Amino acid sequence: MTIAAPPSTQPAPCSARPQAASSAILEREGRLLLIRRRNPPSADLYAFPGGRAEPGEMPAQTALREFLEETGITARDPHLFATYDLETRDEAGNLQSHFFLSVFLVKADATTPAIAADDAADAGWFTLEEIRSLPVPPSVLDCAERLIAGREGV
Repeated sequence: MTIAAPPSTQPAPCSARPQAASSAILEREGRLLLIRRRNPPSADLYAFPGGRAEPGEMPAQTALREFLEETGITARDPHLFATYDLETRDEAGNLQSHFFLSVFLVKADATTPAIAADDAADAGWFTLEEIRSLPVPPSVLDCAERLIAGREGV
C-alpha cells in the first residue's frame, strides 16, 4: 500500500525561466493610462495595461491584446520602449514570479473611453506627478519618468 504525502501548503516553486509578458503605454494630453491590478503578483498596484503572453504570441501582439482586454481600447502601432527582467521573491528569498516584460508605446483613437475590465479593477489617466504618489511597480515609474524626461529633453 502506498501512502500519499499530505498536500503541501507551500506555493509551488517558480521556474527560473521567466514568463513573457508585455504592457502598453498610452498617453493623452500629458496623462498616462494606468489600471489598478486585481491579481498577483501586482495586486492593488497601478500599472500600464498588460499581461502574460499566450503560446506563440509575439510581444507586441500580447501588448495590444492585453490592452484591449483590460481597457476596452483598441491600440495600434506598438513601438518597443523598454524591457525589464522582473523577479518577485518572498521573505526567505524564494522566487515567487519571474517575468520578462516588454513595454510598448501605443496609439489609439482619442475619443474611446477607458473601461476597467478583465484583470483591471480601475482605470484612470495620470500625470507623472500623480503617478509618483500612487502605489506602482518600479518599472512603471521608471517608464513614466523616462517618457516625460525624453519629451522635455531632460
